[in-house]
Amino acid sequence: MSVRSANTPIPVEVKTAIEGFRLWPGALDAAAQADLVAEVFARLHDAPLYRPTTPGGRPFSVQMSNFGRLGWVSDRGGYRYQSTHPETGRPWPAIPTVLLDLWHATVGWPTPPDACLVNLYRDAAKMGLHQDKDEADLGAPVLSVSLGDTATFRIGAAEGGRTTTLRLTSGDVCALTGPARLARHGVDRVLAGSSRLIPGGGRLNLTLRRAR
Repeated sequence: MSVRSANTPIPVEVKTAIEGFRLWPGALDAAAQADLVAEVFARLHDAPLYRPTTPGGRPFSVQMSNFGRLGWVSDRGGYRYQSTHPETGRPWPAIPTVLLDLWHATVGWPTPPDACLVNLYRDAAKMGLHQDKDEADLGAPVLSVSLGDTATFRIGAAEGGRTTTLRLTSGDVCALTGPARLARHGVDRVLAGSSRLIPGGGRLNLTLRRAR
């Protein structure tokens, strides 16, 4: 699978108003998106989606799973990474190769991601403003791939203050790097029906990280 097309294997980055927030609109072309969705759902047979809870016991509105050596989980024990699915007890499936290739083609970090969080947004699912800070090396980038329905994405400085919103459409890729690595970010809403890519509808978000 290639990004965009065989003639342009490296996505075209656009500048954003937020230092360190990098964006590659349409980095995955339609064929690459369809192939990746099929690969994700095939892996989810071994690591089924589930609905985690916050440490306070409140259910997330998104369904989650993970790929890679480690997976991000949340329950009454707190936020953490672990090597097995919290419901099945089995190891997480491997990260799809195309995502590893995309990591190197975009952020160019010398070591590959060891965790890929899978979020499925359906109905009124959203994600409040938060920071990705459960990783051992907060200098390593966070890479996010959007598939399916368009999302209204919100991002703001780590220290607080004003936020910026933008739309992420299917095939878009973005990254938190440098000054934006600890940016507060979240998904205000998903525009249901804006894509037919995901079986059953909705939006898939794949987030690559260096957990350890």
